[in-house]
Amino acid sequence: MDEYESVLLVKNEVFVYRIPPRTTNRGYRAADWNLGTPDWTGRMRLVNRKQECIVKLEDKTTGELFAKCPIDKYPGVAIEPVTDSSRYFVLRIQDEGGRSAFIGVGFGDRSDSFDLNVALQDHFKWIKKEEEAEKEKEEGKPSLDLGFKEGETIKINMKITKKEGQDATSRPKPKAPAGGGLGLLPPPPGGVKLAPPPGGAGAATSSPTATPSAPSNADLLGGLVGPPSSSVAPQAAGNAESWGDFTSAAPKPPPPASNSASGGSGGSGWVTF
Repeated sequence: MDEYESVLLVKNEVFVYRIPPRTTNRGYRAADWNLGTPDWTGRMRLVNRKQECIVKLEDKTTGELFAKCPIDKYPGVAIEPVTDSSRYFVLRIQDEGGRSAFIGVGFGDRSDSFDLNVALQDHFKWIKKEEEAEKEKEEGKPSLDLGFKEGETIKINMKITKKEGQDATSRPKPKAPAGGGLGLLPPPPGGVKLAPPPGGAGAATSSPTATPSAPSNADLLGGLVGPPSSSVAPQAAGNAESWGDFTSAAPKPPPPASNSASGGSGGSGWVTF
C-alpha cells in the first residue's frame, strides 16, 4: 500500500544556485552567489509523509524530481536562511544512497519566502502536539475534561448591596427648589396697598387702650420672602404722614361770627366751617 502524502505548500517558481563551500561559521551570504544567472529554475513543493517533512524541487512541466531535502526540524541544518537576505535559503539535499550536498535556493518575491517559513513552523508545532498526546496516552494519564457531567450544575452567588436607609423599590423623592425656600409664591408686583383706617379722624384719635389691628399679609410674608418691595415703603410712609395730621392736631375753636355771615338775620348766627 502506497504511503499517503499531503501537500503543505506549492511555489511555482524557485531559483537554484551552486554555492561555494563555507569557510567560516558566520553563515552563508547570498551576495557571494551569482544571483543573476541561476543554475536551475523549477517548482517547489513542501509535502508531509508519516510526520516527515520534505522539500521537493520538480520540473514545472513534467513534474520530474530534481532534488529533495528531508527536514527533521526547523530551524536546523537541513534548511538555513542566509545572513544578508530574507528571500534566499541553503538546502541540504540528499539522494537515494544517502549522499548529501548543499545548494542555494531563492524566490523572486519576499512573500513566497514568508509562506515557506510559516508552513514549516506550523508543521513542527503540529508534530510536537501529536508527540505530547501520544506520550500522555502511553502513560495512562486521563485527558483533562472540563465539561459538565450528567446532572451536574453550578451555583453563582451574586451579592447586590443597597444604600443604607433606601429601599430598592422606593421611588426618588422630588427635589427641593434651587433657591432653598419653602416653595411659597412671591408677593404680587407693585407692592401691598395699605387701606386707610376705618372711622375717619375720630377713630384715629380713639383711646390708647384700643385693640391693635391684625397684622397685614406683608407682615406675615416679610420674614419668608425677604424685605418688602421698594414700592411699599413710600406708600406706607405717606399714609402715616397723612393720618398723623388728624391724630396729633388739637381741635381749633371756631372763628368769631362776621356780619356778612350773619346776613343781617338777627341773633341766629351761622357757624363757619
